[in-house]
Amino acid sequence: MSDNPGKTYDDIIDLPHHVSSAHPRMSQHDRAAQFSPFAALTGHDAAIRETARLTEREHGPGEDYAEQLDRKLQTLRHYPGGSPEITVRYFEPDTKKAGGEYVTISGRLKKIDEHRRLLVLEDQTEIPISRIAGLDGDVF
Repeated sequence: MSDNPGKTYDDIIDLPHHVSSAHPRMSQHDRAAQFSPFAALTGHDAAIRETARLTEREHGPGEDYAEQLDRKLQTLRHYPGGSPEITVRYFEPDTKKAGGEYVTISGRLKKIDEHRRLLVLEDQTEIPISRIAGLDGDVF
């Protein structure tokens, strides 16, 4: 390096960029990645959010409700008018941790699958009868 502080690099400014014969040229994406911040805790925020996410415990139906639900299911089994519009509140277990949430869905009943103990709606939603917490509709 020269002792001349005013040097403007005129002697090298027009030289071609060096191309290594031993190493392939790095892409701009990879080159930029060298300077991005290091995230030692990648996924940590998602894990904290998942831990903080609240779930409910399933509350089993009382004996009175079980009888009421059975009467409503009998009404649906013998409903003469085709596919009635119903609203079902049921417990959906969480796939990642204990508990779950209560979900309310409305739709037309396609069938009651006795073998698998499911209500099947026309949109193919399958609701386990054992998880039903509420069943309403104009048919009742």
